[in-house]
Amino acid sequence: MPPSDPIARLQRLWQRLAPLPGGTWLFSRILGWIIPYTGTIGANVKELKPGYALIELRDRRRVRNHLHSIHALALANLGELASGLAMLGTLPANTRGIPTQLSIDYFKKARGMLTAESHCRPPMVSEDIDFKVYADIRDSEGDQVARTTVIWRLGPVPDKT
Repeated sequence: MPPSDPIARLQRLWQRLAPLPGGTWLFSRILGWIIPYTGTIGANVKELKPGYALIELRDRRRVRNHLHSIHALALANLGELASGLAMLGTLPANTRGIPTQLSIDYFKKARGMLTAESHCRPPMVSEDIDFKVYADIRDSEGDQVARTTVIWRLGPVPDKT
């Protein structure tokens, strides 16, 4: 795996930090620094492995809307982050992925601590393909408040020779 592979670097960082006290919090802050827009919601990665991500978002004024619930775009951001971390961690170094579509279904007002969970198993990639990844967002009661669907364009990394 090339040393410039950002996904591999993130995975190694997770493996080093996650077992430490405060390590998942520190990883989440670093992730927010690497991906500045995503960092604005202040989500915390709780579990991360190839094909799986579990991320929490604390309800606070910064992510609320005028209805006193978590803003729709904060939920979309959370779902896209979960789908991306789950999916990108499964890709070999010679494969790239970029989201081309994002949709979200809202089921109820999102309040309190939220958890986004994404599972995926991408196919083998030999040419550009579209692949759907879902992330379910639940509140502390376990009720599903939203579901994101992200279509990722997967393809081989172009040869630079």
